[in-house]
Amino acid sequence: MERFQYTRARTVPEAIGIAAQSTTAQQSAPIRFVAGGTTLVDLMKLDVERPTRLVDINHLGLNAIERTADGGLKVGALVRNSALAQDPAVMRDYRVLSEALLSGASAQLRNVATTSGNLLQRTRCMYFRNTAMACNKREPGSGCSAIGGENRTLAILGTSSQCIATNPSDMNVALAALEATVHLQGTKGTRAIAFQDFHLLPGDTPNRETVLEPGDLVTHVTLPPPRSGTTSRYLKLRDRASYEFALASAAVVVEVAGGRFRYVRLAMGGIGTKPWRMTAAEQALTGAPVDEATIRQAATLALRDARPQSQNGFKVELATRCLAHALRLATGMASV
Repeated sequence: MERFQYTRARTVPEAIGIAAQSTTAQQSAPIRFVAGGTTLVDLMKLDVERPTRLVDINHLGLNAIERTADGGLKVGALVRNSALAQDPAVMRDYRVLSEALLSGASAQLRNVATTSGNLLQRTRCMYFRNTAMACNKREPGSGCSAIGGENRTLAILGTSSQCIATNPSDMNVALAALEATVHLQGTKGTRAIAFQDFHLLPGDTPNRETVLEPGDLVTHVTLPPPRSGTTSRYLKLRDRASYEFALASAAVVVEVAGGRFRYVRLAMGGIGTKPWRMTAAEQALTGAPVDEATIRQAATLALRDARPQSQNGFKVELATRCLAHALRLATGMASV
């Protein structure tokens, strides 16, 4: 491990001021915030991350879960995943988020990992994590070894000729379906970013993963008030039953009335380069009857733009079935 400076920030402005000295806001920046460190420290050991300075933000007081004035929920950036998953309001009103967090890691990791850290979690692509291999996300312009290489677990939506890495976070999929808002504070003041706009597609700049600018600090995430009558579920399909990243996952928030879908929000993980909202399927389901044919057609529509690689074509059918079954669970058509 290379040498680095360690600073414990006492206030949010102090943390922002230090981080703003960095020339880039990307995850490989020389100045990095650290909280739980469950991803950052791992990548530092692999020599993927090489920060010259770490700014400890654990003492900034951003660790509360509070009701907002409109009845929604405010989740501090430093709220641990275990606390968020087990919060009574989350379990009652945002079940999909609790289920996603509980499926995402071991209890030990959930006790340390933070909301903001999970939000910024980096890909598990083997080529990104291996400095001997070419990776445009790690070294822009070096190439993408995954294209034509080992790509079984990688993305089939949102890919480019520069990168096909998946976003690995389960929490992010739930937040996409819940239409969360990410709140930032930086040198230019505060900003509120709609969740679907926070993560960026790889395009020609896969090293730029979010809209964060130098010095930006995620302070909290807000969830809209729970919609009366909705049910939400999270379904994750993986190679083994525990402690594994998704091959395909689905977050579903639905309201059913009179045998028809009145409200639908869908997002998927394990298949996209960012948490993926299934807006076409949402529109197709809204107002449609709750039956097997409707669900299957909508799930098929959700994957119509999939572009599988040499080894992950199976994900098209797997993701279709994952979304369809998540909808069955949410509507009571299935129990397991």
